[in-house]
Amino acid sequence: MAMPGRAYWKGFLKLSLVSIGVAVYNAVDTAAEIKFNQIHKPTGQRINYTKTVKGIGPVEAADIVKAYEVDEDTYVILEPEELDAIKLESKKTLDLHQFVATDEIDPRYFERPYYIVPTDEHAVEGYLVIRDALKKSGKLGVGQVTMSGREYLVAVGPIANGLGMHIMRYANEIRAAGQYFGDLPNEKLDQEMVSLASELIGRKASTFAPDKFKNHYTIALQDLIKQKARGNKIVAAKEDRPTGPNVVDLMDALRKSVKVDQPAKTGSAKGKTSTEKSPARKKATARS
Repeated sequence: MAMPGRAYWKGFLKLSLVSIGVAVYNAVDTAAEIKFNQIHKPTGQRINYTKTVKGIGPVEAADIVKAYEVDEDTYVILEPEELDAIKLESKKTLDLHQFVATDEIDPRYFERPYYIVPTDEHAVEGYLVIRDALKKSGKLGVGQVTMSGREYLVAVGPIANGLGMHIMRYANEIRAAGQYFGDLPNEKLDQEMVSLASELIGRKASTFAPDKFKNHYTIALQDLIKQKARGNKIVAAKEDRPTGPNVVDLMDALRKSVKVDQPAKTGSAKGKTSTEKSPARKKATARS
């Protein structure tokens, strides 16, 4: 079967002494993303970009090199041959070194998804064996692969009827959570409110179904483009701002939410709900 798009990488998926030929394809449909061009409004022509240097003006492409800023307005220039010298040789091998339970990997480390497919009929059996073994173990194979002269950390695991690969971030690329959450108070919370919130979460728990979620901005943008292409003038609708007091009774809001989301009851007997247990009330401020 012909694969849509070009292979991002071709090589061998290796598990110990077992090597199978595979190809890696981008799992993200970039064509679904709406992209804009910058246009000169009076003429309708696309904008061209001219690279300039302050005090000099436009410069030739041959005079442009890459550099790293080591201090303010101080750069270390890196010549193309110097960058080529440190490029890693593509070993054409995706070696799975470690196997980790799926829920043990922090989601922050996952970056870009890809599909892995066998390159020919001789690789199919080994491919399916690795797929089923990973599926049975509930683990992801973690390793490194060299692509375009760079080494990437990757995780491999079963996706649908095949195998998928995620390019992952290295540890030094993740900002420490304490920088953002360190100032949160460690106060004792009203356990009834926690129970009410847990009840709401439990009622709405379900299997993830991505098809149920639509990108409303993209839909509106597509409609806007169609309307404009037909020559229609678009008038922005007046935005309704939330109104009301800026003090929210958190306990009352939780109780009302549980009541609104109450599942249908069978029979005539109606027992008391957990919302009737305690008169405790807490105030939380929120901006309108």
